[in-house]
Amino acid sequence: MAAEMRLPTIQKQGSMSIYGKGRKDLVVPGDIITSDTGFMRGHGTYVDEDKLTASVAGEVERVDKLICVKPLKTRFNGEVGDVVVGRITEVQQKRWKVETNSRLDSVLLLSAVNLPGGELRRRSAEDELTMREYLHEGDLISAEVQSVFSDGALSLHTRSLKYGKLGQGVLVQVSPSLIKRQKTHFHNLPCGASIILANNGFVWLYPTPEQQEEEAGGFYTSLEPVNLSDREVISRLRNCLMALAAHKVLLYDTSVLYCFESSLQHQVKDILKPEVMEEIVMLTQQKLLEQKG
Repeated sequence: MAAEMRLPTIQKQGSMSIYGKGRKDLVVPGDIITSDTGFMRGHGTYVDEDKLTASVAGEVERVDKLICVKPLKTRFNGEVGDVVVGRITEVQQKRWKVETNSRLDSVLLLSAVNLPGGELRRRSAEDELTMREYLHEGDLISAEVQSVFSDGALSLHTRSLKYGKLGQGVLVQVSPSLIKRQKTHFHNLPCGASIILANNGFVWLYPTPEQQEEEAGGFYTSLEPVNLSDREVISRLRNCLMALAAHKVLLYDTSVLYCFESSLQHQVKDILKPEVMEEIVMLTQQKLLEQKG
């Protein structure tokens, strides 16, 4: 059986800028973005023979004279004020290392957490010795980005009572680009569960607490058994998130809730079947369009 093969050839690149009439937004590595010399080189680009060329696959963004390429798939690049969910990976001197889906581990300083009881005081050597009693390796936390170090690592804080150690629930990991930026990323859904849509792509699903133990200062975690109906709701939400992420639908409280409602005619385990997944996502997108209309 004969097979036809072609040798790779060098494509002739035109000198027309992407920002002409034939504008295109998506590029792959090696694409010439522009041959004009008046533009500044941003992230995701390099200069080759006086032509600005893409070094990653993604969407071209232009701010005045600065051109950069925003990758379609990337690690989390945090900004001050972002809500994150992360996992403690290491306990160090006066700080915890936290995995937050970034290029580098994030840092949670001992001085940036509320002590049990919500005490506001200087941290002592005794506090440093008992750090593992507050948070130890493997614990999940919700936090906020306080600052960004010069190397890109994030400094976190949990000084608000809405942040702190996470108890029983389910962690779902999606691309950070699918999380819609909103004023709040903590939602108590009417279906009976709560969700944290963290900017770093870590989504936390958990039973809606009946009452918040404020005096715990963010370290209280309920170990009471989760009843069957709550587990079913959380499992359905988890599968809905997987379906939305597979079809690249933005995740926010409304889209998740519409997807949950669209999935009620199916069993939880069937939601992940490709044909059911596609049907549910189509119904969700229709509801979102009707809401905008």
